[in-house]
Amino acid sequence: MNKILDRFVLNPKRLFLIDSLGALLTAFLTGVMLRKFEADFGMPQKHLNVLSILACVFSIYSISCHFFVGKNWRIYLKIIAISNLIYCVFTAGLVMILYQQLTILGVIYFVGEILIVIGLVYTELSVASKNSTL
Repeated sequence: MNKILDRFVLNPKRLFLIDSLGALLTAFLTGVMLRKFEADFGMPQKHLNVLSILACVFSIYSISCHFFVGKNWRIYLKIIAISNLIYCVFTAGLVMILYQQLTILGVIYFVGEILIVIGLVYTELSVASKNSTL
């Protein structure tokens, strides 16, 4: 795991790119696919819209960091990591509040998404906190 983290420390822009693409995928899934199959997942469209808009904002932020952030990348990586964590808490809150409405497929999707994003947050915070001397 340390070798993976070291690679991202050497090239943090790659981590911003991964974050951006993941957020773009989430925006597409929540904004298009889950809306189209709302009955199969159970999450109301108004909540899917909010999740999709947040994911779009995160994607734009991360891709901007990928292209424009220089040597002070650590603070920007911490910002997106904390934002991703807040997104997970918000999503988990929606799952708990709307649990009776969600289908098993909806619960599986959102729990899976939370777990993936938590893994990304862990990686981002680990890389941002890692000493730059390798």
